[in-house]
Amino acid sequence: MAEILLSLTIIGVVAAITLPSLTGNINERTWNTQRKALYARMSQAIALMPSLNGYGTLTGTIDASRSQIVTDDNVAETFITAGLSKVVKINNICDNTHLADCGINSTFTTLTGTPNKPMPTKMSELNSQMILANNDTSAGPPTYDALDTKAAAFETQNGESIVLFYNPNCVANMGETNNYFSQPKICVNMIYDLNGTKGPNTVGKDIGFMTILYPTDSVVVAPMPYRSAISGVASSAASSACTTRAGSDYRIPTKDELAALFVNKNLTDVVTTSSHWFSSSKMLDGSVIKNWLIVAYNGHYRKPSTSSSEWSVLCVKRD
Repeated sequence: MAEILLSLTIIGVVAAITLPSLTGNINERTWNTQRKALYARMSQAIALMPSLNGYGTLTGTIDASRSQIVTDDNVAETFITAGLSKVVKINNICDNTHLADCGINSTFTTLTGTPNKPMPTKMSELNSQMILANNDTSAGPPTYDALDTKAAAFETQNGESIVLFYNPNCVANMGETNNYFSQPKICVNMIYDLNGTKGPNTVGKDIGFMTILYPTDSVVVAPMPYRSAISGVASSAASSACTTRAGSDYRIPTKDELAALFVNKNLTDVVTTSSHWFSSSKMLDGSVIKNWLIVAYNGHYRKPSTSSSEWSVLCVKRD
């Protein structure tokens, strides 16, 4: 009897130690599978839409002090009802004042572990620079201003809860070869929660984001970033930096993925405002091939001044 009790005790201790890890691994695999399926469905749906801009009514002013007064804004809700719902199976649509009715939790934990952050409900709460970029004359036009649009939400037939942010004035990819701002290229940003209000409500687990750029020939990206950045990387070493320092599961993002990381700055807490970030996307500067950069504080795409310039790298998981 004593031996049986001792055996049961040992089994109980081992189970108590291993069960949380096993449960966590099962959850991770489930979330990864669901995340990939959601990305595939959204990519297919967006490809069926003729254009992503122009939905809804957005009126207001930006005064001399660059304060905003929005008098009419139904753009995100209209984009869902009149556009997205035609190509995606949606169970429920919620306006800005009823996001919780679509399973959107009021708080979340960031990728770096900051708890109880308020869920964004308008564009500026994703990143204040989405509506007000700092002056940077090297970008061509010195500023980029946009009205602060309100989010709306919806639930999919597969059980995901999604809060959606929309720029009705987004513009096309023009194959730019000179410096420009990324903000006008961003049409839609989605924060998805794979299991609604159930826990852990944490970015990188059941919560993630998906960004759609360009109104036609749209690009859908859903990067899952590493928890920290790599600084002091030369342009020549940028493409291999993630594999070398973060591991084989990671790679350097494209410039469109960097735009998504910029948009969702407040969800990850990884993007700081003090650096430039290399992308894997190439551009030709005269006769020299360089990697596009994005400026962390204002979303400005730019080329390195020299091919030996040292900046930072944000890494994302391989698909």
